[in-house]
Amino acid sequence: MGKMKMWLKQVLVTITVLVVAGFGMTQVAHADSLQKIKDKGVLTIATSPDYPPYEFQVNQNGSSKDVGMDIDIAKQIAKDLGVKLKIKNMDFSSLLVAVETGKVDMAIGGINPTDERRQSVDFSNVYYNGGQSFVINKADAAKYKKRSDLQGLKIGAQTGTLQYDLAQQKISGATVVGMDKTPNLIFALKTNKVAAVGMEKPVAEAYVKNDKDLKMIDSGYDLDINETGAAVAFAKGNPDLVAAVNKSITKIQKNGWIAGYIKNAGKHMSENTVDTSMLRYWHYFYNGFLNTTLIAIVSVAFGIILGIVLALMKMSKFKLLSWPAISYIEIVRGTPMMVQILLVYFGLGALINLPALTAGIIAVSLNSGAYVAEIIRGGITSLDKGQKEAAKSLGLSQKDAMRFVILPQAFKNIWPALGNEFISVIKESSIVSIIGVTDLVYELNIVRADTYRGIAPIVVVMVIYFLMTFILTRGLNYLEGKMNHD
Repeated sequence: MGKMKMWLKQVLVTITVLVVAGFGMTQVAHADSLQKIKDKGVLTIATSPDYPPYEFQVNQNGSSKDVGMDIDIAKQIAKDLGVKLKIKNMDFSSLLVAVETGKVDMAIGGINPTDERRQSVDFSNVYYNGGQSFVINKADAAKYKKRSDLQGLKIGAQTGTLQYDLAQQKISGATVVGMDKTPNLIFALKTNKVAAVGMEKPVAEAYVKNDKDLKMIDSGYDLDINETGAAVAFAKGNPDLVAAVNKSITKIQKNGWIAGYIKNAGKHMSENTVDTSMLRYWHYFYNGFLNTTLIAIVSVAFGIILGIVLALMKMSKFKLLSWPAISYIEIVRGTPMMVQILLVYFGLGALINLPALTAGIIAVSLNSGAYVAEIIRGGITSLDKGQKEAAKSLGLSQKDAMRFVILPQAFKNIWPALGNEFISVIKESSIVSIIGVTDLVYELNIVRADTYRGIAPIVVVMVIYFLMTFILTRGLNYLEGKMNHD
């Protein structure tokens, strides 16, 4: 009964810590006002560069450059404000969160100003409305000629978008399959996982133009332009900034520059598709490899240090040390790493403006520390009690015994488990791409969007991951053999 009460107390402490931490991170930091932006001399925007012709990346001499209609619009807005433009790339699903938490001044990315989104952020006037379409396989053109032909079928759409909601609401009996990336949806279409993919007409035209196996059909939706067009998103409470951007949008529309922006985007898309070999994009994969390796090495190093501290705290007889450690370990192990990364980048980022790479390393390190703590604790408890008694008989203090006797032997026993943790971090850290960290998975999605090739970039990244883990495994096995020999 006493153990049950102790367990319940630990659960209550853990839940309390989680709730308090959650409420502590809910304070939203609004984006800078117009005057602050001008004083700073920089306009920071968030976008998701995998949505041609709105925004995507072009490969110029081995380096990536953000281009597209939205990028040209953002450049004009920055020019009208008399400031420099700074672009932060991240997943589409993170754009509005970045605005709400003050990570950026505005978000632009073919964002539809729906009523639901207006509850969280403010929007500019609609700057472009290309309409809604479906992309289908050309082989199915005879079967699917209009929206009603898609009833009862599986329809693909990007998660969290207007296209996803429309497919749910306006196609009877349809099962909507949501994915984060448009290239993944196209791949699902070409492998017959879905019958059609809903997307904005300019994006559909871009894919159809660059893939002879695809065809576009009109959605037939009767929609309000003020909810379905593309607009710029801002944090609530910045009317001066919204007014300034609306002034630029009016100027752009009055001069008919949108058509020129789309034409310019088309030229860049043609550049990308002249040569879609993976060798042309080797620099993308190389940069992704470097960042993935950096995240893994630094995170495991800090994770081991944090793990030792947490393990010793958890094993302490003092509840003021053991309970916080127990709560931390349970919270981290009981929540997805993706949620932890978002919390560090957007939650902690509301207080401290952390770069995406730094936030990713911190989040993965904190996650790794919890798992390493249990590995180390297991290694310590597995040692024979005679080791502690022998150290004590030699006159060693408890601190010295832990440092010179217990931990060295524990590490020898847990080396394989630590090696597995290192390998896991290499693979699982790929989730940091959601906040725009240019790791291997991030670069994979960029190459797929630029080249319209679904399989080849995936194969390249799989090979890179395999080589990384294979070489690491062999190295760890060699060190383990040396330890056992010694």
